[in-house]
Amino acid sequence: MRLRVVVVDDDELIRSLTSSALESRGYEVIACSEPLFCPVYLDRKCPCPQNQLCCDVIITDINMPNMTGLEFIENQRKNGCKVPYMAIMSGSWTDAELEQAKSLGCHVFRKPLSIDVFDEWLDECEKSIDPNRKLSDFPYKNQQD
Repeated sequence: MRLRVVVVDDDELIRSLTSSALESRGYEVIACSEPLFCPVYLDRKCPCPQNQLCCDVIITDINMPNMTGLEFIENQRKNGCKVPYMAIMSGSWTDAELEQAKSLGCHVFRKPLSIDVFDEWLDECEKSIDPNRKLSDFPYKNQQD
């Protein structure tokens, strides 16, 4: 199944490697360097039609300029984002951050990222996503800057 995945990470190498791993699985990838540059960032109510999603998965780093990954995910949820799978990556987690990620329904990845663990999680996402789901029109290309 071709999933649409949004990757948000300010580290160009991590963003590129993550995007390449996802593209090698046949996924459509929208990559951004920070949440405020992300085309799915919501500063108001979710614009996606009721029966559509902007993407299947959001994967974000935790520490980025202007907004943390946790703040980004919390904002998305608060504004009605319906993306079923969200994950946050970090090299160091505090107990409070882990608790917040759990309360937001996010999967947690520790850096350095294990490709096997990453692939297992993506396999589970694929199994759970309805192949007949509808994705909203998404005219954006990679937003690297």
